[in-house]
Amino acid sequence: MRPTIYDVARAAGVGLATVDRVLNDRPGVRAATAERVKAAVDRLGFVRDASAAALARKRVDTLAFLIPDGPSDFMHRLEAEAREAGRRLAGRRVNLDIRPVPPFDGDALAAALRALDLETVAGVALVATEGAAVKAELARLGAAGIPVVTLVSDAPTYPRHRYVGIDNVAAGRTAGSLLGQFLGGKAGKIVVVAGSMLVRDHVERRMGFDQVILSQFPGLQASVTLEGRDEREATREALRACLAREGDIVGLYNIGAGHEGIVDVLEALPAERRPVVVAHELNDVTRAALQGGLIHAVINQDAGHEIRSAIRVLRSLIDGTPLSEGQETIRIEIYLRDNLP
Repeated sequence: MRPTIYDVARAAGVGLATVDRVLNDRPGVRAATAERVKAAVDRLGFVRDASAAALARKRVDTLAFLIPDGPSDFMHRLEAEAREAGRRLAGRRVNLDIRPVPPFDGDALAAALRALDLETVAGVALVATEGAAVKAELARLGAAGIPVVTLVSDAPTYPRHRYVGIDNVAAGRTAGSLLGQFLGGKAGKIVVVAGSMLVRDHVERRMGFDQVILSQFPGLQASVTLEGRDEREATREALRACLAREGDIVGLYNIGAGHEGIVDVLEALPAERRPVVVAHELNDVTRAALQGGLIHAVINQDAGHEIRSAIRVLRSLIDGTPLSEGQETIRIEIYLRDNLP
């Protein structure tokens, strides 16, 4: 049987109200008595039931999720998973407050953070965009004791408690290895397409990609980076202009979204001029492109896992309860035409 708060009170020789004050760091307990309660907790191996405690105090934890609302299909899935999680948590004293923000816009993200009510928000999860204003707002949340989790794109030098997402450097290295091996020793130019090099996940993926290409495939040159802001038309026109300027390319790595624009260009090319392509995130467009041979590999991350993990991490930070670390690892998935789910 798991020890209860009654067992702790009996072992420490105090009342239930005293144990409750100690567990919740409330004043009114002498230091010696508090130490006796803590010793009983350690001796019995008591683990606090955070849900029961919240129910007893009629507390509702509001978790704010700030998610970009641009053209990225992955961000749409992230938001959909957050809304589904909010429905599942209804009645369990957790409220998910999902707030869309413009993508790649540090000032807009800072404004969204500034608009949060520190009296009602218990935790915050956000897709990080770097900027001094964002850093200042995260510092304000930290000073108020509100835990912050970054999703998908990290900001490790900023005040945040944890990052939830794949290792983006490793994802970039994986893309470089796949593309280099698919090309089988062929030499030539590679084009890298990003949404914006102002977000850390895209920067880290490019960093990992370059590490592998430069060290393992010296015949390949990944010297061209295009930014399409994850938009179909902007990506399509940037890639068309690049092909006209650079001539034939042998490989393409799409770091972010904008898959539709890339597919538009690939479909217009003769088959013999199409590059080997590695992209991110499995969706309707990349699935069809894999099946049609326009894309050769897709690196994927589980949006639902990330949302559920962010919720668990925030609740752990709020309640001071332990996590199962293995459950919170977001793994890199690789899909080819042959193993599509």
